[in-house]
Amino acid sequence: MVMACDRLKNISTSLRIFSRADTNFKQAFNLHEGLDSTILILKHRLKADDQRPAIQVITEYGNIPKIECFAGQLNQVFMNILANAIDALEESNQGRNFSEIQENPNKIVIKTLVDTNLVKISITDNAKGMSEEVKARIFDNSFTTKVVGKGTGLGLAIAKQIIESKHAGNITVNSHLGLGTEFAITLPLISKL
Repeated sequence: MVMACDRLKNISTSLRIFSRADTNFKQAFNLHEGLDSTILILKHRLKADDQRPAIQVITEYGNIPKIECFAGQLNQVFMNILANAIDALEESNQGRNFSEIQENPNKIVIKTLVDTNLVKISITDNAKGMSEEVKARIFDNSFTTKVVGKGTGLGLAIAKQIIESKHAGNITVNSHLGLGTEFAITLPLISKL
């Protein structure tokens, strides 16, 4: 009973952090709290099931300060990238049995660090990666690799707009077939907008 209450409290706290109502101005925000809240919200998709072991999420957080940002918008970016990584891992598991997946476990690695006047966030999965054609269009409006009804093709286009237009940052994708995908986000330590 106590564990269930603690779990509900953690979920409630995470939802409050994640859905932080953005104001008309940027506020100081701990990016690690946003990432951790997003992971907790997606925890049900990370758990093991009959088809596969749990997806491992490895966090390698650097010592980064709070940054001035629209927290709710950045959490939306994290949610989109992490949900897409889970989708890609699930797709890469097609045709593999439980023990094959266990030998090469599904992983998402999240790294943060400070480099000069920038905060860098890297979210990497070990799914099947993207072709050059997909990579070239991944941030285009209405572009999706998912079946009808599963994706809108808006998530990464909106993520790019949030990072670049609202936060004067940058988002790139690095992906190779068979090796997985990395989304790299850079944000200024000092707000430029």
